[in-house]
Amino acid sequence: MKTNLAKILSDRNSRASVAARVEDYERRYGGESRGGGDERKADYRNFENTYYDLVTDFFEYGWGQSFHFAPRAVAESFAASLARHEHYIAHRLDLGPGMTAVDLGCGVGGPLIEIARFSGARIVGVNNNAMQLERAARRAEVAGLGHLVDWLKCDFMRVDAPDACFDAAYSIEATCCAPDRAGVYGEVFRLLKPGGCFAAYEYCLTDRFDSDDPEHRRLKADMEHGGALPDIARPHAVDDAVRTVGFELLEARDLAAEAPPGLRWYQPLVGAGLSFARLRSSIGGRRVTHGSLWLLERLGIVPRGTTQVSRLLNLCAVALAEAGRLGIFTPMYFIYARKPD
Repeated sequence: MKTNLAKILSDRNSRASVAARVEDYERRYGGESRGGGDERKADYRNFENTYYDLVTDFFEYGWGQSFHFAPRAVAESFAASLARHEHYIAHRLDLGPGMTAVDLGCGVGGPLIEIARFSGARIVGVNNNAMQLERAARRAEVAGLGHLVDWLKCDFMRVDAPDACFDAAYSIEATCCAPDRAGVYGEVFRLLKPGGCFAAYEYCLTDRFDSDDPEHRRLKADMEHGGALPDIARPHAVDDAVRTVGFELLEARDLAAEAPPGLRWYQPLVGAGLSFARLRSSIGGRRVTHGSLWLLERLGIVPRGTTQVSRLLNLCAVALAEAGRLGIFTPMYFIYARKPD
C-alpha cells in the first residue's frame, strides 16, 4: 500500500476507541482460557466485528486487499499467486456472464473484485462489518466494476436474501469464522439454486496435529485468539458438516499439501524469498512496524492501543508460520460441493 499506516489509523479511529476495544477483546476472549472458544462462539458477531474493526488497517498495510494465503510458484509474484488462487475458485464454479454468485465474508472486496473482473459474473458480497463493506464498494466503483457487484450487510449465518437465488457460492478463508459450520453451510445450501455449486478454502488442522502435544495446542490457541477464530476444525468435521446439510461433496483436499515447488503459503510471514514489496509482512518487517508504532503511540501520532493490536497480530503470524512449517495446519482445505437438483 502507498498509504502510511500511521495516517490510516489517525484518520479512521478515535483515540479512545482503539485502546478500549482491544482491551475489551483481550479481556473477553483472551487470557488462559483462550482456545476453548465457548464465548467466541456464543458472541461471535461482536467477536468478529471488534476484531476486524481493529485489524483491517494492519491487514491492508501488510498484505493488501486480499486477506488470504496462497502457495507461490517459482518466479511468481505475490500478487499473481493471490489472483491465481482466486481464479481457481471462479474456474471450478465455472463462473461467467449471466451468472450470480455470493461471496460469503467478502472482507474489503479484493478477491470479489478480482473474480468479477476475471469471470464477468455478478458477485454479491456478504459481510457484517460496515467499515469493510464501505471500502469494498468504493474500490469496486474505482475499478469500474460497479455494474457487476452488489453488497449485503448481514450475518452470513442468516443472509438477507431469498431461497434459491444464487447460481453459485464461495468463501475464501471466511467460513472458518462461523460459530457452527453446519449452520453456515446450511445457509449456503438454502441460498443456492438446485444444481448450484459451492467452493471454499477452509482453515483446518491436519492429520499431523496431535491434541496431546502441548506445543500443538498452544499454536492452535494462538491462531484462534490472534485470528478471531471460534475453533479450527479437522477435515472430517468439515466434510461431515457439508454432507449433513444436504450437499453432495464432490471434492475435498488440502491444496497446500499438493502445492508445486516454490514458496509455501506461510513464507510471506517468515520472509524467505520476499521482494521488498512484501517486506512489511515478514518477521523483520513486522518488528520494524511494531517498533515504529510503539514510538508513534507514545508521541500521540497514532491512538493508544495500536501497539497492542500489532502485538495480537504478531502472535497470530508467528503461530501460523510455525503451524505451517510443522504441517499441522492448512488455510486451504478445498471443498467443492453441489446442491442436488
